[in-house]
Amino acid sequence: MRGAMRRKEEIKRPEGKLGILIPGMGGAVSTTFLAGVQTIRQSLALPVGSLTQMGTIRLGKRFEYRIPLIKELVPLADLDDLIFAGWDVFPDNCRQAALQCKVLNQDHVEAVGSFLEGLVPWPAVFNQTFVKNLDGPNVKPQASHLELVDAIKADIEAFRRENAISRCVMIWCGSTEAYLKPSAVHATLSNFEAGLKDNDPNISPSMLYAYAALTSGIPYINGAPNLTVDIAAMEELADDCQVAIAGKDFKTGQTLMKTILAPGLKARMLGLSGWYSTNILGNRDGMVLDDKDSFKTKEESKLSVLDTILQPQVYPELYREFFHKVVINYYPPRGDNKEGWDCIDIFGWLGYPMQIKVNFLCRDSILAAPLVLDLVLFADLAQRAAMSGIQEWLSFYFKSPQCAANLYPEHDLFIQSIKLKNTLRYLMGEEQITHLGLDYYYDL
Repeated sequence: MRGAMRRKEEIKRPEGKLGILIPGMGGAVSTTFLAGVQTIRQSLALPVGSLTQMGTIRLGKRFEYRIPLIKELVPLADLDDLIFAGWDVFPDNCRQAALQCKVLNQDHVEAVGSFLEGLVPWPAVFNQTFVKNLDGPNVKPQASHLELVDAIKADIEAFRRENAISRCVMIWCGSTEAYLKPSAVHATLSNFEAGLKDNDPNISPSMLYAYAALTSGIPYINGAPNLTVDIAAMEELADDCQVAIAGKDFKTGQTLMKTILAPGLKARMLGLSGWYSTNILGNRDGMVLDDKDSFKTKEESKLSVLDTILQPQVYPELYREFFHKVVINYYPPRGDNKEGWDCIDIFGWLGYPMQIKVNFLCRDSILAAPLVLDLVLFADLAQRAAMSGIQEWLSFYFKSPQCAANLYPEHDLFIQSIKLKNTLRYLMGEEQITHLGLDYYYDL
């Protein structure tokens, strides 16, 4: 059972060091995040894309002009207090990994090279059944689920002790695992723990990391579309351990554009006939998604967005029969610089057809890195505010936002933004902003 949420002065201060634990520490997203944080700490760049560092929040009436930075309103951990560690199937230190990933140019990497060289991943929990197109030598030797959980927890405790860490957050930045449907082992915590003892094949590596984190009192954030903490067993465990969970799948390129454009179509009551999306991507994520089972996991995450935003059951004349197709093609020459094409067929007054075409030449890891920073800082805030269990207010950051079982997820980026900022206002005892505004013109 959840305890009482803390507000205002009751929220624990972010004192001491905050440990950031990253499964998949040698990947493109992780190394871009790590190099970026250190670059910002050295005052060599601005934290562009980070709401916690550059975003503001309006308080009170518009004529009051109270618009502080978010980090001035809520007690967030300071960037200088972040300490990093993690796991990866490849043993390269993060400088070597960042140069291999080729997201950042060599000058950017070398400017923080000594910091990145000091980050060497621990051996990872790995099962190639879940990531067929990936293999690496830096893997834990333990065989059973329980032994692997214990090994993860031993890494965490050693990290805490050696670095005098006061609290931690774990964020999955590893590869997309093969598609997995919830089964009996995921239905209850007792079933899951029995499955750990029996080495149930439906328990994935990401679930072992999540179980180790939650039972260690550490919030867990799922940055991939894997089935991990969005199962009843993990939700039960998070409540029992009074720990925050959030996910899933960082909202970066093409899906970000969908959650911006689709709400606009719906707001203007314009119909949709079809939305065709295709991508070319050449980084490790693209290689992993070249496997049909891993792609199925990503496809489910991407396809859910439009249905939830457009609500075809509410507006059948506009959206009941639209066709939605998503394709991802592995194309090594492009590296991390993904190109996404969207061909959108809409219709308007009297049914006349129109088209929208979007060609987004984005950089996946550049878009994802600030999300990682915001999520670890907000998850730490949630934990200090005794906000355990599902953190739906962080839906803003995910393709497949996690929510309570009796709710549908909210995908509209603008509603998500309002939800996030109103949560911060509530925590700090400020008035909720409804944008009604009639009181500026009438006596209400």
